[in-house]
Amino acid sequence: MSGPSQSPQYLYKIVPSSTPPPTPLPPALPLSPLDKKDGFIHLSTSSQLLNTLSKFFASDSEVYLLRIPYSHIKKFIVWESVTGEAASGEWDWKSEDGRKYYPHVYSNGPEEHACGRGVKLGSEEIEKVGIWKKGEEGWSKNGWPFEEDVPRV
Repeated sequence: MSGPSQSPQYLYKIVPSSTPPPTPLPPALPLSPLDKKDGFIHLSTSSQLLNTLSKFFASDSEVYLLRIPYSHIKKFIVWESVTGEAASGEWDWKSEDGRKYYPHVYSNGPEEHACGRGVKLGSEEIEKVGIWKKGEEGWSKNGWPFEEDVPRV
């Protein structure tokens, strides 16, 4: 396996518009039902966002994106395939058989966060919140709420 030469600048947490993040952001946001069930926070790189939105947010007309500088949480990231297999090296690996690895956060805070599991995402980690609206053609890079790190396929 070989990975890209650079680490991502940002990772993203997708939040449905039905549960907007509070303003100002607290030190720890509540975990989504999926994150709570799985015991970790699901994140995406910009190159993974369009696929994630199409698969899991197809019925949403807009979402909130929580932009997290990779450097803020790098030491807490585990890169795993959808089957739970961990990557053994750099970020965003893609194996010879096409498996893609996604960033997950299992523990990055005191035990009082996330039901005693020490998993949190909040004001210390999140740099910016944006709203991304789905176009008539579906999810695309049109309407990207940030200046840089535009999603790619």
